[in-house]
Amino acid sequence: MKPTDFAYHLTNYLSKYLPGTCGLSKNTISSYRDTFSLLLIFLRDKKGIKSEKVTLDHTTKSVALDFLEWIEEERGCSITTRNQRLASIHAFFKYLQTETPEFIYQCQQILSIKMKKAASGMINFLSLDAIKTLLETPDSSSKKGRRDIVLLSLMYDTGARVQEIADLCVSDIRLSTPATVKITGKGEKTRIVPLQEPVRRLLQQYLQDNNIDEPMHKLYPLFRNKYQTKLTRAGITYILKKHVESSRKKYPELFPNVVSPHCLRHSKAMHLRQSDVNLIYIRDLLGHVSIETTEIYAKTDSEMKRKALEKAAQKIIPSEQPKWHNNSDLLCWLKDLGK
Repeated sequence: MKPTDFAYHLTNYLSKYLPGTCGLSKNTISSYRDTFSLLLIFLRDKKGIKSEKVTLDHTTKSVALDFLEWIEEERGCSITTRNQRLASIHAFFKYLQTETPEFIYQCQQILSIKMKKAASGMINFLSLDAIKTLLETPDSSSKKGRRDIVLLSLMYDTGARVQEIADLCVSDIRLSTPATVKITGKGEKTRIVPLQEPVRRLLQQYLQDNNIDEPMHKLYPLFRNKYQTKLTRAGITYILKKHVESSRKKYPELFPNVVSPHCLRHSKAMHLRQSDVNLIYIRDLLGHVSIETTEIYAKTDSEMKRKALEKAAQKIIPSEQPKWHNNSDLLCWLKDLGK
């Protein structure tokens, strides 16, 4: 079967242009790929167009808008996710207009679709008591439980993204003083993050427990599943949710309805900020490119303090104001005060 023009250009875009010309990481490319996988599912299920029959003529502005509405309405995705999918579509059609000048008008129509403004909410993070409860939940008598303790402790201590944790190898861990972990983040940029002594001891015990503390094992994945392959993002998310659910049964007031791996990253940053750690240090720990990204934690901390002060004031300051106009002596005194 002869490939369609859509298949030809999408294949070149994902397999050649993004990794070769743009130098994007495999995780970033996977995000782009997922968007177009969803688009093909949408075209098949909602438009009756088989994947192998999709052409560029099918990818119009109206189809793109229908796809974005489908993501929100039927798949229940947030505005943020909708905007991420649109950003991937924009990037492809920006590339496409230089490859196929005859479709430039169609490309520009799709590029004219605007992002939706998402309501800015409070950062979702756990309290120190919740973190302590969570880390005490896994069963330390089992090998899998001990792995989970180390996994969750390292995620919180380093503030690493879930993919960064999944990609860790044994060689990325340095247990000699000063103990550190080398984390490879977005754009293949690496950063060295110091480890607290309790986490260093946990890692040392974990490496010995799994017989991967010898130099010959330095390229082994640090965290593995039952098939002895590295844990995936989905696997780590499952482990976290499992222990959060167990913790929530004991202390429901400590845990919000949704706790994702990124919540541990937010928690670490907020706890550092609440301890008056400089934003520059928090930025470097998290691997943010710009300090502006890190400032969200300072804003959230200030907002929490403001609400706490308001709540305290409501308990002290009377809700009913004095009736000054009925106090003639006070009014006379105020008039005479400036004389």
